[in-house]
Amino acid sequence: MDIIIGLLIIAIGAFCQSSCYVPINKIKDWSWESYWIVQGVFAWLVLPFLGALLAVPSGHSLFELFTADQSFNIWMTIFFGVLWGVGGLTFGLSMRYLGVALGQSIALGTCAGLGTIMGPVLLNIFFPEQRPLESLTYAVIIGVVVTLIGIAIIGVAGSMKASSLSEEEKKAAVKDFNFPKGLAIALLAGFMSGCFNVGLEFGKSINFGELTDPMFRTLPATFLVTLGGFVTNAVYCFYQNQKNHTWGDYKKTSVWGNNLLFCLLAGALWYSQFFGLSLGKGFLTSSPTLMTLSFCILMALNVVFSNVWGIILKEWKGCSQKTIAVLIVGIIVLIISSFLPQFI
Repeated sequence: MDIIIGLLIIAIGAFCQSSCYVPINKIKDWSWESYWIVQGVFAWLVLPFLGALLAVPSGHSLFELFTADQSFNIWMTIFFGVLWGVGGLTFGLSMRYLGVALGQSIALGTCAGLGTIMGPVLLNIFFPEQRPLESLTYAVIIGVVVTLIGIAIIGVAGSMKASSLSEEEKKAAVKDFNFPKGLAIALLAGFMSGCFNVGLEFGKSINFGELTDPMFRTLPATFLVTLGGFVTNAVYCFYQNQKNHTWGDYKKTSVWGNNLLFCLLAGALWYSQFFGLSLGKGFLTSSPTLMTLSFCILMALNVVFSNVWGIILKEWKGCSQKTIAVLIVGIIVLIISSFLPQFI
């Protein structure tokens, strides 16, 4: 029963993340770079910091964790957060050229597979005595492979969409639709975004051990990863403010109330995926396979829900029934990939 609860919590977080772009549509009179960094203050700084505080037992301080003997893990966690930040930037571009459904599917699918595999592999380079490669069991590999198969099927649906629609129909669904360009960006985004889980792997010991509830143990590491990602995004967004002369966005006091509210909502929905991941893993401790695959499961469910939003937003409008059928098969395979490893 605990496993079902854990997977449901992760699924709720995935649904929230897939919905985080909806509030952004309500932001008024701000350029992309301005609203992106403001929502990032909530998504990558404020909310992860508050979440990390939940991992601190009574009588202790979060800053007690940032000690000299943990410095290597701390800096590696932040470093991979910086790399993940590059993935976050290109992730947005992938949806610009492919749409919410297809862009998230390819980027998050790549992120799911690589994020799961890269963590133990890189840990083995620095800490071979911990035998991190032992976590990549047969069941884990099967889970990753099935997830990638699901992503590939959705990618086929995207290719079918690109070849079957006229340029006018493509632009009607996704204004800047460009499948080859979007595919390349989405693959890069997925590779760099996989660094998030690598950061979590390096930071998994940054907690108070048995004094910290299992549901909250990854939250300090999550904060450090998002801190690194915030640095990357802030540098890029402020560069764009300078380049596009959009510093004046922050002086538009008439829209601050509205925009701050929807930036907060977007940031909260985005952070919910990793808050839910931490809570969900607290219920999966009896299954080492699902613990290792939890990040992959989260990304797979993100893809499922992003395609639901893609259908709602009519990004697949005008496609043939065959294309829609292939899309649905891909979604079903991804759902199966979330549960299959438990039965191997």
